[in-house]
Amino acid sequence: MEIPYFERPLFSFDQSRFRSDLAQANGKIIPLFKNALNAANVQLDTRFEEGEDIRSLIYERAQIMDCILHYAWHQFSWSDQVSLIAVGGYGRGELHPKSDIDLLLLMEEEQPEDLESAQNLLLLLWDIGLDIGHSVRTLTQCAEIAKEDITVVTNLLECRTIVGSDRPCLKLQKLTQPENMWPADEFFKAKKEEQLARHNKYDNTEYNLEPNIKNAPGGLRDIQTIAWVAKRYFGVRTLNQLAGKDFFTEEEFALLQSGEEFLWKVRYGLHKLAKRPEERLLFDHQRELAKEFGYKDCDSGLAVEQFMHRYYRVVMSLGELNDVLLNFLDETVLNASDQAAITPINDRFQLRDNYIEVTHNAVFLQEPSALLEIFVIMGNNPDINGVRPETIRLLREHRELIDDNFRNDPKNTQLFVDLLKCEYALVTQLKRMKRYNILGRYLPEFGDIIGQMQHDLFHIYTVDAHTLSVVKNMRMLRYPESREKFPVAYECMQQLPKPELLYMAGLYHDIAKGRGGDHSKLGAVDAYNFCIRHGLKNHEARLVSWLVDKHLLMSSVSQKQDISDPDVIHQFAVEMGDRLHLDYLYALTVADINATNPTLWTTWRASLMRQLYSETRRALRRGLENPIDRQDLIAETQDTAMQLLLEDGYAKDSVEALWSYLNEDYFLRENAKEIAWQSSSIIDHNSTDDLILVRETTSRKHEGATEIFIRTRDRSNVFAAVATTLDYLNLSIQDARIHNTERGGYTIDTFYVLDENNQPIKDDPTYREHIKKELQLELAQVDNYSDIISRRVPRRLKSFAIPTRTSISNDINTNTTILEVISPDRPGLLALIARIFLKFNIQLSNAKITTLGERVEDIFFITDEDGEPLSDPELCKELQAEICTQLDQQVEVSH
Repeated sequence: MEIPYFERPLFSFDQSRFRSDLAQANGKIIPLFKNALNAANVQLDTRFEEGEDIRSLIYERAQIMDCILHYAWHQFSWSDQVSLIAVGGYGRGELHPKSDIDLLLLMEEEQPEDLESAQNLLLLLWDIGLDIGHSVRTLTQCAEIAKEDITVVTNLLECRTIVGSDRPCLKLQKLTQPENMWPADEFFKAKKEEQLARHNKYDNTEYNLEPNIKNAPGGLRDIQTIAWVAKRYFGVRTLNQLAGKDFFTEEEFALLQSGEEFLWKVRYGLHKLAKRPEERLLFDHQRELAKEFGYKDCDSGLAVEQFMHRYYRVVMSLGELNDVLLNFLDETVLNASDQAAITPINDRFQLRDNYIEVTHNAVFLQEPSALLEIFVIMGNNPDINGVRPETIRLLREHRELIDDNFRNDPKNTQLFVDLLKCEYALVTQLKRMKRYNILGRYLPEFGDIIGQMQHDLFHIYTVDAHTLSVVKNMRMLRYPESREKFPVAYECMQQLPKPELLYMAGLYHDIAKGRGGDHSKLGAVDAYNFCIRHGLKNHEARLVSWLVDKHLLMSSVSQKQDISDPDVIHQFAVEMGDRLHLDYLYALTVADINATNPTLWTTWRASLMRQLYSETRRALRRGLENPIDRQDLIAETQDTAMQLLLEDGYAKDSVEALWSYLNEDYFLRENAKEIAWQSSSIIDHNSTDDLILVRETTSRKHEGATEIFIRTRDRSNVFAAVATTLDYLNLSIQDARIHNTERGGYTIDTFYVLDENNQPIKDDPTYREHIKKELQLELAQVDNYSDIISRRVPRRLKSFAIPTRTSISNDINTNTTILEVISPDRPGLLALIARIFLKFNIQLSNAKITTLGERVEDIFFITDEDGEPLSDPELCKELQAEICTQLDQQVEVSH
């Protein structure tokens, strides 16, 4: 029997030739189907690369697949009671390069010959390389499953017959109508709950670093959810049929269409790159797609940042539209017959069932200040659930009224200050303002950072999302629930006379990101101008500007400088000037770190911040004109440590004999309890063998890490051996204190470490003993040292191959050379640097290790082999060049 033609015209598929080849195939049809599919894929992909309209490509791919399935179907015999039906996205006539082809073999009644043909058809489809999602069911089975499963009835909502009898599909559509199952209200509730659960999975943000373009908020699934609910309620097959039903405006429909086309284009490119149905925009794919779509690196940002900036703005707009349309349907579908409760607020606003709305459609036109007033009202009334959809539309229609005259109107600037003083849900209002593009218009500098990503693993959100998260953290620090985790920040917040000044600094601390130059300096100018425009007193404006300028200072000093050094504390205290500035800056820093990346706020980092804060408060109480004397501090520490040792029964002569080998720096950098414990351990050990101790630190200043204490013979490669061993054990060094004895040939070293989860080592005696044995084994063979270990570099880190940067300077106070190394993080990094120190005969006295997402910013306090700072400029250049070369080569090898 001759196979009927596939009736729809296909411009990119030679149906006549394919039919001719099939007729002459003599049963060897699999290569023909494969070749036809490959040829179609190559042609469509070429047209995609040439920039052809994405809708044409997506629809045409589905039509070509229809044609292939048509001819595959006709290789077998079928009764007139069965059909092949497309469901899901394919049912809508859409097909992306690597998407599953969702099929339903539908039978009116089960026939043995149809079941056999169905099995043979599926085998053929698998053999020709199609990824199919399939089911073989009767009408009755489909209806029963659809009644119980919202996913099934959703898939069937857009089903269509590809080949076979039309009758089964028509009957199925009738059986699954709202009058028979899943009426519009139940369907809407189920889809809304489904969306809420899906959004929760992605932290309710469009701004994840590697977003899911299908399922995350603002993604393709949000567009489909709108379509499904609207189609179910209005009884239409396509969104185009909703014209004239007052569901969306022309502008909204255009936004929906353009947003979908952009995401389709991204998804097409993503599937093509990944060669699989990948929905995550992974870092390496982001770079490739940016290049594919013609973005280029320039002064305003990397190509990948420009591409992702566009992506984030699109999904934010789609998220806003999803919000409006689903709320509109909520009112239309669920509450259509209810009698609304109206509560007047003022001449401009009223509540309708606890949702705020305008009293008439000309409110914003007659009183533009109402564009801000509505958010102030919500911020002062916790019982308001949100904004009614029609009022959101009016906000969007009239937001162009926000111009320079509006921004400089004292009435409006006072309203914005009032908003920052609101008692309830300030961040919720700021997020609403951002989503409805009110915030970006009122603060154009904030509008510039909306959707702006920073292509690293340190900042896991876009600049605007991070900024609002900072303000959210500031608000959270006011509440007693935060006291346990952030005790100092909580106390600081209670002391602040005007918390709104802190919120202003939070809004502006990263406002100048992406402009080039120092964003702290540039942002400080913007912040000052904002404050003056909003009627703040000059000293308040200077405080906010100062906070923006210094917002990285406290984090940097605590992590990169030796905060046991009284000179460091005094210098930082001078920067603060008074307790008020210190409290404001501490609260801002805590909020900023926790909003940058949740993994950054470890107990170790918290202890460093707390130590810096408390030591600075002490310095301020003492008076900046009375800095602590180093010799007095050393004498005080020694006296306290000696008293502790004497109370434990140790002889004064024994202690003094031990201490005579130690230099003053040891007593300056270690506290009395630590010195007493280390001294008693060495005296008790009473041996020239290596002494290795592992314990939870008892020092509050080093709380949150595990302490590893080592007393061993002084050899040049001890640090390399320890760094290599700890890296092998998946322990990361946070701080290293290296003390070489002045006589006797020993080194006394203290390492503070965290495990791979950024936590102290678990309280497991067996594991701690294992650490000691591994260190003993490595130290025993340092003279015949093994190669540096190599472990796999994580995928995400491979996408951020920034070149290594170094800086070097001499520090008069510590009499050392300070070397800073900024490089991509990878296993074995510290061991490699230690080997380079060994090559250059460099001694390490202290190390501050900071990991920021995908990169490290490590500070090493080093000297030459005579214990003096490096004085030879050529040696410094050679050292820096060697570090950069070795580290960058290691990254290339890891790739």
